[in-house]
Amino acid sequence: MNETPVSSSAAEFSAAQAVAAGTDFAELKVSAAGLFWNEFRPADGACRIWHWQHQQARCLTPDGFSVRSRVYEYGGGSFCLGGDGLLFVNEKDQQVYTQALEGAAPRALTDDASCRYGDVQWHDGLVLAVEEQHGERVEHRLVALGEQTREVLAEGADFYASPTVSADGQRLAWVEWDRPAQPWTFTRLMCRTRDASGWGPAQCVAGADESLQQPRFDSEGRLYCLSDRNGFWQPWGEINGCWQALPAEPADHAAAPWQLGASTWLALGPQSYLASWFEDGFGQLGLRTADGRLERFASAYTRFRSLAMDAEHLYAIAASPISPPAVIAIARGNHEVSVLAGGAEVLPARHISLPQSIHYGSDGHRAHGFFYPAARSQGAAPLVVFIHGGPTSACYPVLDPRIQYWTQRGFAVADLNYRGSTGYGREYRQALHLRWGESDVADACAAVDHLAEQGLIDRHKAFIRGGSAGGYTTLCALAFNDVFRAGASLYGVSDPVALGRATHKFEGDYLDWLIGDPLQDTERYRQRTPLLHAGQIKVPVIFFQGELDAVVVPEQTRSMLAALQANGIEAEGHFYAGERHGFRKAENLAHALEEEWKFYCRVLGG
Repeated sequence: MNETPVSSSAAEFSAAQAVAAGTDFAELKVSAAGLFWNEFRPADGACRIWHWQHQQARCLTPDGFSVRSRVYEYGGGSFCLGGDGLLFVNEKDQQVYTQALEGAAPRALTDDASCRYGDVQWHDGLVLAVEEQHGERVEHRLVALGEQTREVLAEGADFYASPTVSADGQRLAWVEWDRPAQPWTFTRLMCRTRDASGWGPAQCVAGADESLQQPRFDSEGRLYCLSDRNGFWQPWGEINGCWQALPAEPADHAAAPWQLGASTWLALGPQSYLASWFEDGFGQLGLRTADGRLERFASAYTRFRSLAMDAEHLYAIAASPISPPAVIAIARGNHEVSVLAGGAEVLPARHISLPQSIHYGSDGHRAHGFFYPAARSQGAAPLVVFIHGGPTSACYPVLDPRIQYWTQRGFAVADLNYRGSTGYGREYRQALHLRWGESDVADACAAVDHLAEQGLIDRHKAFIRGGSAGGYTTLCALAFNDVFRAGASLYGVSDPVALGRATHKFEGDYLDWLIGDPLQDTERYRQRTPLLHAGQIKVPVIFFQGELDAVVVPEQTRSMLAALQANGIEAEGHFYAGERHGFRKAENLAHALEEEWKFYCRVLGG
């Protein structure tokens, strides 16, 4: 019997269209010269700086350049505004370049092949940056770069982020942390003060069993930072000579800092700030005034990033359940929203499956996510469970063309924020400690039960898919549970011990936090290694892998694929030359999406 879901609109929205709609933006900057942002387009895989001025946008990045940092492998903070132009990190060589706004070609400011740069900031003729030096070991420090000059501002800690200087130039603040901590577990807020003789010694302002991120100075030189000391990432600051919490919503005002250069809040004055935060997983944007009032903006959008502002407008990269990421400007007077770039219609609004918050029990705990009904479904639909990567990351209730690709074809989608995800406070984020491969898997299986009990999906037609860490959860779910009909692993982890041997410094202790010490907890690793339990997988699996992936090396995926095929399990692998960890080429992204759909259809008998 043919069980393949059918949707009359399926042919109208192809995999190529879904990928083409994946244009994204990052790192808004505003000055008297206009608004600037970094734009990624899947068509060529490059990141380019765009300049908005006089109601027009123009691209500043010439061919042959791509603006992207690779510090900590995930980058961020790839450009800043200088005295008379831009300073940016070029993706190919990871050096800092300077570029005038008119005419002149980019010119290298640094020339050290052993170093990468990120989180770049401009101050008083110098570029402040996180420097990552690769030698016998990888070392990180904060530096100030000028023409033929380099000054070390901070060193000795394992990691650094967010260098920022007060408006008067007298105070320098940053965040640092040491192994085995991650930036979302324990960090320190540091500060140096400058006098006539130069920068004084570094002082620790905050850092007691908390994660701090995004330090800011207000116009009067007071220091602020987001801290999760009270259970959520919320603004704290120097108030009346004391370090204390500012009035704030009981919610996370930031996501996990995987990348440098995040800007989800701006300090304006004593207890006054602009911020975004999450309520029930949905993003909010508001301005908190000094007298405690909260002025909200742009309620049609459900996620806000890269906040910036000037005297007349607030700016953000925003997305909603019916529109992809866009650069928006919000008039501070009447709250009118203008779309400056992006946000183009992907599908008619009436055809878009909208996210519904789901909260459900799992192993005696509570898990969260978003449910997208199948388009034009009749009865209980087949389900695709999306598992995000990280795993300390999150999914958001915004238009994801990949999800719409599935719903247009008659599949429902559950996009899960399993335990360990961000956006629900520190305790929920920490719940994956030593439980990776258990709590996340339990939450994925419980989501199927929850949706089936409500008659929303057919529990016998449930699929699971994920990339990187999400691929690990996928493979564990298939090996240790009998819930899913088939699954897809996109550059997924099948051998965490092998991953730990090959991983980079930023994640060098991450697996110890997620599972345990690989030497002392060998049995726990053995129990949670999908490759060692391939014989327990009884359903079809499809794999997608980049041949240049240095995080999950191709041999790991080939070993898992071969083990399943040797056991007589239907298993299929697609390997892409030129792709690393996470695909960037449009043709490969579209091919993987379509092949995954075809694979599930064959499993269902179509």
